[in-house]
Amino acid sequence: MSTVPDNLPVLLVVEDEKNTRDGLRRYFDGKFDIYLAPDVPTAMNVLETQPVDVLLTDLRLMGGTEGLDLLTRAQSISHPPVSVLMTAYGSEKVAVQAMKRGAYDYITKPLDLEKLDVVLTRALHSRRVETENQHLREELDKKFGLEKLIGNSPAMVEIYDLIRQVAPTRATVLIEGESGTGKELVAQSLHMLSPRKAARFVAVHCAALSPQLLESELFGHEKGAFTGATERRAGRFEEANHGTIFLDEIGEIDAATQVKLLRALGEQTIQRVGSNQTLKVDVRVVAATNKNLEAMVREGKFRDDLFYRLDVVPIHLPPLRERREDIPLLINAFLQEFAKQNQKRITGLSGEAQEALQRYNWPGNIRELRAAMEHAVALCRGERIGVRDLPGRIIGRNLAPGIAGHGPQPSASNDLNLEKMEQTFIRQALDQTKGNITEAAALLGISRRTLHRKLNTYRIEAP
Repeated sequence: MSTVPDNLPVLLVVEDEKNTRDGLRRYFDGKFDIYLAPDVPTAMNVLETQPVDVLLTDLRLMGGTEGLDLLTRAQSISHPPVSVLMTAYGSEKVAVQAMKRGAYDYITKPLDLEKLDVVLTRALHSRRVETENQHLREELDKKFGLEKLIGNSPAMVEIYDLIRQVAPTRATVLIEGESGTGKELVAQSLHMLSPRKAARFVAVHCAALSPQLLESELFGHEKGAFTGATERRAGRFEEANHGTIFLDEIGEIDAATQVKLLRALGEQTIQRVGSNQTLKVDVRVVAATNKNLEAMVREGKFRDDLFYRLDVVPIHLPPLRERREDIPLLINAFLQEFAKQNQKRITGLSGEAQEALQRYNWPGNIRELRAAMEHAVALCRGERIGVRDLPGRIIGRNLAPGIAGHGPQPSASNDLNLEKMEQTFIRQALDQTKGNITEAAALLGISRRTLHRKLNTYRIEAP
């Protein structure tokens, strides 16, 4: 028996007709490492356990349209293959629709093997170019300071561009967003992409300190300035000289400290507590808040002149529920991190676990997701994380608020059957929105594409 070279690309052939499967295996033997599957469940088992470069699937399996379902499901995995469809003559319109769902190309039956060879070669080239571009982006991000930020949603791509544009300047940046959205990581990226990266990045969490301690923390103090000040101490602004200071939860600082911070921003000078000496500092300020500072200004709780000094370049970080397409990337990154820390071999998540994480609304954002994955890795006994490994709140509260508590609820006997629960709430959302896919997806807290995939999977027709 001949051995398959390690560097051959992987081809998965999904075809319910055995003679066709065997013929394709013989023809492409030596050019691909070939896996064969007669149906969708077998194919998904391969896709979830084996990296696949090219998926070649019949459009109609066992007389149905399961090839479309497989295409949709294949596109949802973390590293989807490039897909080519085989279809009977006369079904080209359906194949074109499949290409709109993400298929690379299609070829009609009866198969012209030489033409198929050309199509698969082109598809493989497309896959390699995409992979190389992804690797290049990763290398560039590592080189230029964005490696800790995870996400490729349109919102995050826009934020990456803004970070790259503003980082080389001296402009003060105000990062806005809910707790747990990654504001400090953005601040670190701004520092690493700036000319100041050789100097220090100093973070101060303003809410953790009393007003007296915060002033001393920021500006330092002289010996004897207050009870317990037994020696002179430099403040964080001095420590960050020629570098960047990150002021987290800036909305929590008191009125007196706001005045001194305004002077530090405007004049680039500070005074230690208990001293009349003015010190010159060269510090780039990046602030962050989970509050509405403009509203606080209107209410008289925050100085308007300080707000305008801070809000030179605002960066708004969206909550995780508004960029759900980034959840699989975050899950994979945290899974690798904690599996390595705990010396566990965990290859991925079950479909139900993935769906539960995708549906949950994440009030604690990325910080909560990271904790959930650490919990799951700690409890996982096998090679795949299941629903039982997830924190209970995710299973108990993973429904969008627009759905929970309205309309028919699953019976007690179905409480642990996630697929039945999911179908119930999908139908419920469609009923409430009179079949409007976009509104139903928003109500469920999932993307329109994900809802389409679930409708196909469960064979649910919108009213």
